[in-house]
Amino acid sequence: MIVSVASGKGGTGKTTIAVNLALALGDSVPVDFLDCDVEEPNAHLFLHPVLEPCEPVTLPVPVVDESKCSGCGVCAEVCAFHAILSLGGRAITFPELCHGCGGCARFCPEGAISEAPKDIGVVETGWVGAPAAAEAPAGEARRIRFVHGRVNIGVALAPPVVKAVRSKATPATGAANEAAKGVVIIDSPPGTSCPVVASVKGSDYCILVTEPTPFGLNDLTLAVDMVRELAVPFGVVINRAGLGDDKVVAFCTQENIPVLLEIPFDRRFAASYARGGQLVRDFPELGDSLRGLWRQIRAAAGPLPEEAETVR
Repeated sequence: MIVSVASGKGGTGKTTIAVNLALALGDSVPVDFLDCDVEEPNAHLFLHPVLEPCEPVTLPVPVVDESKCSGCGVCAEVCAFHAILSLGGRAITFPELCHGCGGCARFCPEGAISEAPKDIGVVETGWVGAPAAAEAPAGEARRIRFVHGRVNIGVALAPPVVKAVRSKATPATGAANEAAKGVVIIDSPPGTSCPVVASVKGSDYCILVTEPTPFGLNDLTLAVDMVRELAVPFGVVINRAGLGDDKVVAFCTQENIPVLLEIPFDRRFAASYARGGQLVRDFPELGDSLRGLWRQIRAAAGPLPEEAETVR
């Protein structure tokens, strides 16, 4: 099951929810944690994974053989992102604008355009603790497989790196595969832009994290529109409940959106977060709340094929 955690704005506690949900479930089921906030990933600061060497993420960009180019301009007409122009009888490329669709190479009548890989980021994988649960001390989550990505400095195109991170999720090939009984948790970027869509699209469920403030409500409405457009089932978690007003709850009631959990505003939670702590370890009652959150999600999503329920 793939559960994405998103928010209409930054600073609502999205990563906090994603990380601690992974820790709460990691005691019982295999978890893949994918940090898809590739422009500023920070889940590793709380999960402390042991990472393997990074793998580059590349994008195919056009290379023009000027000896074959006739300057017909077909490539420029095909490109929706203006990454290639026809000027003065020659094709000029702008790799920074290229989305790697391959249209220019496909439709060039002279066969003058080939593609070369351009480095745009990296992906790192690893484990939170030992990969085998049997090797873990009692009470420690040791079955969390960790993946995150980072775009290179100056690269504006994050979705291909997001997709590279998502491609590293453990495939569930049937009940015989241990991963088939587990969960993939995706920590999405904040907002509702293209990287968020790439993170949330195809999820079985999306948790929208918000806060009870005017800014939180405004951006929650945008996030709700996004997940509805993607046809992904979703519910809301209100973080720092009691800090603001009740307008978020009223909006959810009006829109028939389930409020899955309200986490109260507590200075102790903020202090634990600030020092890179794990809230479910410091406050076991929060772990119970997050496992209850998971049961609500499972009930809302319905049974998955060949799946055995292991969280009680």
